[in-house]
Amino acid sequence: MTPGFGLRLLVFGALCAATAAIGGRFTTRGLGPWYDDLAKPSWTPSGAVIGGVWTLLFAMIAVASAIVWGCGRPLAYALALGVNLALNAGWSYLFFARRAPAAALPELVILELTCIALVLLAWPASRLAAGLLLPYVVWVAFAGFLNGRIVRLNA
Repeated sequence: MTPGFGLRLLVFGALCAATAAIGGRFTTRGLGPWYDDLAKPSWTPSGAVIGGVWTLLFAMIAVASAIVWGCGRPLAYALALGVNLALNAGWSYLFFARRAPAAALPELVILELTCIALVLLAWPASRLAAGLLLPYVVWVAFAGFLNGRIVRLNA
């Protein structure tokens, strides 16, 4: 790792933790009777699984971001990451706090595009960083499919 990796990891870890906290706060607004009463596919993961996956993904995003920042491609990546993290928390706001899964779905498509952009921006700087971001792309795609099924089942 390059000099200053620990400090970069601390900064990106804090950004990811803040995003998780904001998203979690929005999520708790929708949990309970409203969410429980939504028709959901049988393959909907439990809250514990979702929380565990997000914890791991945010850690991987922080590590990947710290690597990319140290490889000389910080500005474009940092801008894409900022947009991505805002969209990440925004989806939780739309889906849970606003209780609007149909409004959350197109926002999630944009979020997925920014996930892909992060991989593409990380790739020239570090294949390791790009690889660490791939599970995020896959999970957000899965979340989009789940969100879409919930919209259809509750139409």
